[in-house]
Formats: sequence, C-alpha cells, structure tokens
Amino acid sequence: MKKVLVVGATGVVGQAVADTLAEGHEVVRSSRTDGERADISDPSSVRALFERIGPVDAVVCCAGAVPFKPLPELTTDDYRAGLEDKVLGQVNLVTEGLRHVRDGGSFTFITGVLAREPIATGVAASMANGALESFVTAAATELPRGLRINAVSPSVLVEAESYHPFFPGFPQVPAEDVARAYVRSVDGVETGKVFRV
Repeated sequence: MKKVLVVGATGVVGQAVADTLAEGHEVVRSSRTDGERADISDPSSVRALFERIGPVDAVVCCAGAVPFKPLPELTTDDYRAGLEDKVLGQVNLVTEGLRHVRDGGSFTFITGVLAREPIATGVAASMANGALESFVTAAATELPRGLRINAVSPSVLVEAESYHPFFPGFPQVPAEDVARAYVRSVDGVETGKVFRV
C-alpha cells in the first residue's frame, strides 16, 4: 500500500481520483479549503504541507486555475495568474516534494485537451497546459532516485456541464475514466508520459 497525496481533492476530478486510489492506498487529501490545506501557488504553503504529512510514495495533482477570456482581453497579469497557479503550482509540488517522496515514487500532474486542441477564450489555458506537458517530458529525464513523473490530460468532463457549450463537438469523459489514468501513473512504471483521456 502506497501513501498518496492528492492535491485538489475537493474538485470533481480530485474526488474521483482520491476515492479510486483509496481502494488500494492510504490517501492524504489536500485542497485550499479542506483536508490538509495548502495553496500550491505558494512554495512555503507546499513546503509546510509536506512537513505536516511526512514522506509519501506519490503526489498527484488535480488542481490549477487559469483565466478564460478572449485573446484581445487577456492581459499580462492574466497570463501570469495562469502560470503561477496551474503551472508553477504543480511545479512547486516537485520542487518541494523531491525531499519528501520516497525512492521510486511518482508525481502526476493535470493538464488538459487544450494543450493540443484550442477553443475560444482558451489561449491562457492552452499555454499553461502546453508548458506543463513540456515540463513533464523534460523533468522525467532528470528526476533522481528512480522517481517518475507523468501528466493526465483529459477532455471536458461529463460532469462539468457548464463547460460543455465551450467545447462543441469534443468528446466528454467521465471523471472515473480520468481517475483510472491517475492509477496508471501511480501504480505503473511509465515516466515522462502524457495520458490522454
């Protein structure tokens, strides 16, 4: 049984991932508002989280916010907000987590279909998701102690009905399918991969 930190455990994906992983592992649930509270955009908050919970075998992230606006309305601050929350927030989990994840452990990020398929108002999200996927590919080549890193990149969720109009014609995936991709990353052997769901 592995000890798995699930960040973003109160969201639709995070709850599904935490519940699925809890079937065979000890799961530590974290979010900004519940469980082991942490703000991943703040390195000191992430550091304090790891110090509270102790060593883990896997870190999975199901969190990260980005602004959705038409391109002409996006400002430098909007892009920065997406980078600081979704991108650097998840990168902080690696930077701070390297000292707390046991040998052979893993990190799993969340990206999304916008890394490769654009939608209206999705430029900042596409940029953030693409940056994360590039980080995963590169970081996998340098992680020490047999550590692994992957990303899960889902299409729009069946459960996220308010987002459906913004993803016309996109396949909709249930959160339970996304959760299985996280299990593949945590319990499998692959690294540097982006699991498309």
